[in-house]
Amino acid sequence: MKLLWLCILALSPISKAQAIPDIATLMHDVEHNQKASEDLRKHYFYRATTRTEETDNKGNIKKVETSVSEIFTRKGVIVSRLIEKDGKPLSEKDARKEEECIEKDVEKAIKKREKLQAEGKHTNGNGEDVLTISRILELGTFTNPRRETFKGRPAIVVDYAGDRNAKTRNRFEDVFKLLAGTIWIDEQTRALVRGEGHVTDNFHVGGGLLVNVHEGFRFSFEQTYVNNEVWLPSVVEGEGSARIFLFFKIQGRQRTTFSKYRKFSASATILPGVTEVKDAPAEETAPQK
Repeated sequence: MKLLWLCILALSPISKAQAIPDIATLMHDVEHNQKASEDLRKHYFYRATTRTEETDNKGNIKKVETSVSEIFTRKGVIVSRLIEKDGKPLSEKDARKEEECIEKDVEKAIKKREKLQAEGKHTNGNGEDVLTISRILELGTFTNPRRETFKGRPAIVVDYAGDRNAKTRNRFEDVFKLLAGTIWIDEQTRALVRGEGHVTDNFHVGGGLLVNVHEGFRFSFEQTYVNNEVWLPSVVEGEGSARIFLFFKIQGRQRTTFSKYRKFSASATILPGVTEVKDAPAEETAPQK
Protein backbone atom coordinates (compact mmCIF):
# COMPACT_ATOMS: atom_id res chain seq x y z
CA MET A 1 0.00 0.00 0.00
CA LYS A 2 2.81 2.45 0.87
CA LEU A 3 4.45 1.70 -2.46
CA LEU A 4 1.18 2.47 -4.25
CA TRP A 5 0.84 5.85 -2.52
CA LEU A 6 4.45 6.71 -3.34
CA CYS A 7 3.78 5.99 -7.01
CA ILE A 8 0.64 8.15 -6.96
CA LEU A 9 2.51 11.04 -5.34
CA ALA A 10 5.39 10.70 -7.78
CA LEU A 11 2.99 11.03 -10.71
CA SER A 12 0.91 13.84 -9.22
CA PRO A 13 1.04 17.44 -10.58
CA ILE A 14 2.23 18.69 -7.20
CA SER A 15 5.39 16.63 -7.27
CA LYS A 16 6.08 17.64 -10.85
CA ALA A 17 5.91 21.36 -10.13
CA GLN A 18 9.36 22.76 -10.66
CA ALA A 19 10.94 24.84 -7.97
CA ILE A 20 11.59 28.47 -8.89
CA PRO A 21 15.29 28.89 -9.73
CA ASP A 22 17.59 30.83 -7.44
CA ILE A 23 17.16 34.52 -8.28
CA ALA A 24 20.86 35.21 -8.81
CA THR A 25 21.18 32.20 -11.11
CA LEU A 26 18.05 33.24 -12.99
CA MET A 27 19.33 36.78 -13.54
CA HIS A 28 22.71 35.53 -14.75
CA ASP A 29 20.87 33.32 -17.25
CA VAL A 30 19.04 36.42 -18.50
CA GLU A 31 22.33 38.27 -18.90
CA HIS A 32 23.91 35.35 -20.76
CA ASN A 33 21.00 35.05 -23.21
CA GLN A 34 20.86 38.80 -23.84
CA LYS A 35 23.95 38.63 -26.08
CA ALA A 36 22.37 35.98 -28.31
CA SER A 37 19.19 38.05 -28.45
CA GLU A 38 21.13 41.14 -29.55
CA ASP A 39 22.76 39.14 -32.34
CA LEU A 40 19.35 38.03 -33.62
CA ARG A 41 17.91 41.52 -33.31
CA LYS A 42 20.43 42.77 -35.88
CA HIS A 43 18.50 40.89 -38.55
CA TYR A 44 15.22 42.67 -37.84
CA PHE A 45 13.78 46.10 -38.40
CA TYR A 46 10.44 47.41 -37.27
CA ARG A 47 8.39 50.55 -36.80
CA ALA A 48 7.92 52.67 -33.67
CA THR A 49 4.89 54.95 -33.28
CA THR A 50 5.12 57.44 -30.43
CA ARG A 51 2.47 59.68 -28.89
CA THR A 52 3.60 62.30 -26.38
CA GLU A 53 1.12 64.23 -24.25
CA GLU A 54 2.46 67.30 -22.48
CA THR A 55 0.40 68.08 -19.39
CA ASP A 56 0.09 70.90 -16.88
CA ASN A 57 0.34 70.57 -13.10
CA LYS A 58 -3.27 69.36 -12.94
CA GLY A 59 -2.76 66.64 -15.52
CA ASN A 60 -4.63 68.45 -18.28
CA ILE A 61 -3.25 67.91 -21.78
CA LYS A 62 -1.57 71.03 -23.19
CA LYS A 63 0.03 69.61 -26.30
CA VAL A 64 0.13 66.36 -28.28
CA GLU A 65 2.95 65.26 -30.57
CA THR A 66 3.21 62.09 -32.64
CA SER A 67 6.05 60.53 -34.57
CA VAL A 68 6.83 57.39 -36.54
CA SER A 69 10.34 55.96 -36.80
CA GLU A 70 12.07 52.95 -38.30
CA ILE A 71 14.26 50.95 -35.92
CA PHE A 72 17.16 48.98 -37.36
CA THR A 73 20.80 48.11 -36.85
CA ARG A 74 23.67 49.72 -38.71
CA LYS A 75 27.24 48.60 -38.08
CA GLY A 76 26.16 47.05 -34.81
CA VAL A 77 24.46 50.25 -33.63
CA ILE A 78 20.70 50.36 -33.04
CA VAL A 79 19.30 53.29 -34.99
CA SER A 80 15.99 55.14 -34.97
CA ARG A 81 15.19 56.95 -38.21
CA LEU A 82 12.34 59.47 -38.06
CA ILE A 83 10.05 59.16 -41.09
CA GLU A 84 6.90 60.96 -39.97
CA LYS A 85 6.05 63.76 -37.54
CA ASP A 86 2.58 64.83 -36.42
CA GLY A 87 0.96 62.81 -39.20
CA LYS A 88 3.13 64.20 -42.01
CA PRO A 89 6.02 62.40 -43.77
CA LEU A 90 9.38 64.14 -43.62
CA SER A 91 10.24 66.30 -46.60
CA GLU A 92 13.16 65.21 -48.80
CA LYS A 93 15.30 67.90 -47.19
CA ASP A 94 14.48 66.80 -43.66
CA ALA A 95 14.94 63.15 -44.62
CA ARG A 96 18.46 63.91 -45.86
CA LYS A 97 19.25 65.76 -42.64
CA GLU A 98 17.94 62.80 -40.65
CA GLU A 99 20.22 60.44 -42.58
CA GLU A 100 23.22 62.71 -42.04
CA CYS A 101 22.54 62.81 -38.30
CA ILE A 102 22.28 59.02 -38.21
CA GLU A 103 25.63 58.65 -39.96
CA LYS A 104 27.29 60.94 -37.43
CA ASP A 105 25.63 59.24 -34.47
CA VAL A 106 26.65 55.79 -35.70
CA GLU A 107 30.29 56.75 -36.13
CA LYS A 108 30.30 58.43 -32.73
CA ALA A 109 28.74 55.34 -31.11
CA ILE A 110 31.28 53.03 -32.74
CA LYS A 111 34.22 55.09 -31.47
CA LYS A 112 32.77 55.24 -27.97
CA ARG A 113 32.04 51.51 -27.99
CA GLU A 114 35.56 50.61 -29.11
CA LYS A 115 37.12 52.95 -26.55
CA LEU A 116 35.14 51.59 -23.61
CA GLN A 117 35.59 47.98 -24.66
CA ALA A 118 39.34 48.54 -24.95
CA GLU A 119 39.21 49.67 -21.32
CA GLY A 120 37.50 46.42 -20.39
CA LYS A 121 34.12 48.02 -19.73
CA HIS A 122 30.76 46.47 -20.57
CA THR A 123 28.79 48.26 -23.29
CA ASN A 124 25.96 47.57 -25.68
CA GLY A 125 26.23 48.00 -29.43
CA ASN A 126 25.63 51.73 -29.08
CA GLY A 127 28.58 52.21 -26.74
CA GLU A 128 26.35 52.80 -23.72
CA ASP A 129 27.33 51.55 -20.28
CA VAL A 130 25.79 48.23 -19.31
CA LEU A 131 25.81 47.08 -15.72
CA THR A 132 26.53 43.42 -15.14
CA ILE A 133 23.95 41.42 -13.23
CA SER A 134 26.51 40.88 -10.49
CA ARG A 135 26.76 44.64 -10.04
CA ILE A 136 22.99 45.19 -10.12
CA LEU A 137 22.63 42.57 -7.39
CA GLU A 138 24.93 44.74 -5.26
CA LEU A 139 22.86 47.87 -5.86
CA GLY A 140 19.47 46.45 -4.96
CA THR A 141 17.50 43.40 -3.96
CA PHE A 142 15.36 41.00 -5.97
CA THR A 143 12.62 39.38 -3.90
CA ASN A 144 9.28 37.57 -3.97
CA PRO A 145 9.84 35.26 -6.98
CA ARG A 146 6.62 33.76 -8.30
CA ARG A 147 5.09 32.28 -11.41
CA GLU A 148 2.60 33.94 -13.75
CA THR A 149 1.59 33.65 -17.38
CA PHE A 150 2.71 36.32 -19.83
CA LYS A 151 1.20 36.25 -23.33
CA GLY A 152 0.32 32.59 -22.87
CA ARG A 153 3.82 31.59 -21.76
CA PRO A 154 5.09 30.63 -18.29
CA ALA A 155 7.00 33.49 -16.67
CA ILE A 156 8.85 34.09 -13.42
CA VAL A 157 8.05 37.42 -11.79
CA VAL A 158 10.46 39.15 -9.41
CA ASP A 159 10.28 42.43 -7.48
CA TYR A 160 13.24 44.82 -7.31
CA ALA A 161 14.09 47.53 -4.80
CA GLY A 162 17.22 49.66 -4.96
CA ASP A 163 19.40 50.03 -1.89
CA ARG A 164 19.89 53.73 -1.14
CA ASN A 165 22.87 52.88 1.06
CA ALA A 166 24.72 50.97 -1.65
CA LYS A 167 28.08 52.38 -2.68
CA THR A 168 28.17 53.40 -6.32
CA ARG A 169 31.05 53.98 -8.73
CA ASN A 170 29.38 56.53 -10.99
CA ARG A 171 26.17 58.48 -11.55
CA PHE A 172 24.82 55.80 -13.85
CA GLU A 173 24.82 53.33 -10.98
CA ASP A 174 23.02 55.85 -8.79
CA VAL A 175 19.89 55.33 -10.87
CA PHE A 176 19.57 51.72 -9.76
CA LYS A 177 19.60 52.80 -6.12
CA LEU A 178 16.46 54.84 -6.75
CA LEU A 179 14.43 52.29 -8.69
CA ALA A 180 11.62 50.05 -7.49
CA GLY A 181 9.52 47.78 -9.62
CA THR A 182 8.78 44.35 -11.02
CA ILE A 183 10.18 42.31 -13.90
CA TRP A 184 8.80 39.34 -15.84
CA ILE A 185 11.21 36.71 -17.17
CA ASP A 186 10.13 34.17 -19.78
CA GLU A 187 10.85 30.83 -18.15
CA GLN A 188 11.77 28.97 -21.32
CA THR A 189 13.99 31.52 -23.06
CA ARG A 190 15.23 33.24 -19.89
CA ALA A 191 14.52 36.63 -21.46
CA LEU A 192 13.34 39.84 -19.81
CA VAL A 193 9.90 40.28 -21.38
CA ARG A 194 8.13 42.84 -19.23
CA GLY A 195 9.02 45.43 -16.64
CA GLU A 196 7.38 48.23 -14.70
CA GLY A 197 8.72 50.55 -12.06
CA HIS A 198 9.14 54.03 -10.69
CA VAL A 199 11.81 56.38 -9.39
CA THR A 200 11.74 56.70 -5.60
CA ASP A 201 13.54 60.06 -5.38
CA ASN A 202 14.66 62.99 -7.53
CA PHE A 203 17.72 62.22 -9.64
CA HIS A 204 19.95 64.91 -11.11
CA VAL A 205 23.19 65.09 -13.08
CA GLY A 206 24.92 68.39 -13.67
CA GLY A 207 22.56 70.21 -11.33
CA GLY A 208 19.63 68.98 -13.39
CA LEU A 209 20.93 70.48 -16.64
CA LEU A 210 22.07 67.14 -18.11
CA VAL A 211 19.72 64.69 -16.43
CA ASN A 212 16.68 65.60 -14.38
CA VAL A 213 14.26 62.85 -13.33
CA HIS A 214 11.61 63.67 -10.75
CA GLU A 215 10.46 61.38 -7.97
CA GLY A 216 7.46 59.31 -8.98
CA PHE A 217 8.37 59.05 -12.66
CA ARG A 218 6.86 55.76 -13.82
CA PHE A 219 7.76 53.54 -16.73
CA SER A 220 6.90 50.17 -18.21
CA PHE A 221 7.82 48.05 -21.20
CA GLU A 222 6.78 44.82 -22.86
CA GLN A 223 8.33 42.60 -25.50
CA THR A 224 6.79 40.17 -27.97
CA TYR A 225 8.19 36.89 -29.26
CA VAL A 226 8.75 37.31 -33.00
CA ASN A 227 9.18 34.42 -35.40
CA ASN A 228 9.60 32.06 -32.45
CA GLU A 229 13.23 33.13 -32.07
CA VAL A 230 13.69 36.63 -30.65
CA TRP A 231 11.99 39.01 -28.20
CA LEU A 232 11.48 42.49 -29.64
CA PRO A 233 9.90 45.56 -28.00
CA SER A 234 6.13 45.90 -28.32
CA VAL A 235 5.21 48.74 -25.92
CA VAL A 236 7.14 51.33 -23.90
CA GLU A 237 5.41 53.86 -21.65
CA GLY A 238 6.51 56.65 -19.34
CA GLU A 239 4.64 59.13 -17.17
CA GLY A 240 5.93 62.00 -15.06
CA SER A 241 8.71 64.52 -15.47
CA ALA A 242 12.10 63.60 -16.89
CA ARG A 243 14.81 64.99 -19.14
CA ILE A 244 17.91 63.12 -20.27
CA PHE A 245 20.39 65.31 -22.14
CA LEU A 246 18.83 66.52 -25.40
CA PHE A 247 17.55 63.11 -26.47
CA PHE A 248 14.58 62.55 -24.20
CA LYS A 249 12.16 64.91 -22.52
CA ILE A 250 8.75 64.25 -21.03
CA GLN A 251 6.42 66.33 -18.91
CA GLY A 252 3.30 64.24 -18.97
CA ARG A 253 2.80 60.91 -20.72
CA GLN A 254 4.50 59.10 -23.57
CA ARG A 255 3.61 55.80 -25.21
CA THR A 256 5.49 54.03 -27.99
CA THR A 257 4.09 51.00 -29.77
CA PHE A 258 6.14 48.81 -32.10
CA SER A 259 4.87 46.98 -35.16
CA LYS A 260 5.65 45.73 -38.69
CA TYR A 261 8.49 43.47 -37.60
CA ARG A 262 10.46 42.29 -40.62
CA LYS A 263 13.43 40.04 -40.99
CA PHE A 264 16.05 39.87 -43.69
CA SER A 265 16.48 36.29 -44.84
CA ALA A 266 18.23 34.58 -47.73
CA SER A 267 15.25 32.24 -47.91
CA ALA A 268 12.40 33.06 -50.26
CA THR A 269 9.94 31.60 -47.78
CA ILE A 270 7.70 34.02 -45.92
CA LEU A 271 8.19 33.29 -42.23
CA PRO A 272 5.12 33.06 -39.99
CA GLY A 273 4.14 36.53 -38.84
CA VAL A 274 7.09 38.13 -40.62
CA THR A 275 6.94 40.08 -43.87
CA GLU A 276 9.28 38.88 -46.59
CA VAL A 277 11.99 41.39 -47.49
CA LYS A 278 15.07 41.33 -49.66
CA ASP A 279 18.52 40.90 -48.22
CA ALA A 280 20.26 44.06 -47.05
CA PRO A 281 23.99 44.80 -46.89
CA ALA A 282 25.71 43.26 -43.90
CA GLU A 283 26.39 46.60 -42.27
CA GLU A 284 22.75 47.70 -42.27
CA THR A 285 19.58 45.71 -41.87
CA ALA A 286 17.05 48.33 -42.91
CA PRO A 287 15.34 49.52 -46.08
CA GLN A 288 17.21 52.25 -47.87
CA LYS A 289 15.57 55.48 -48.85
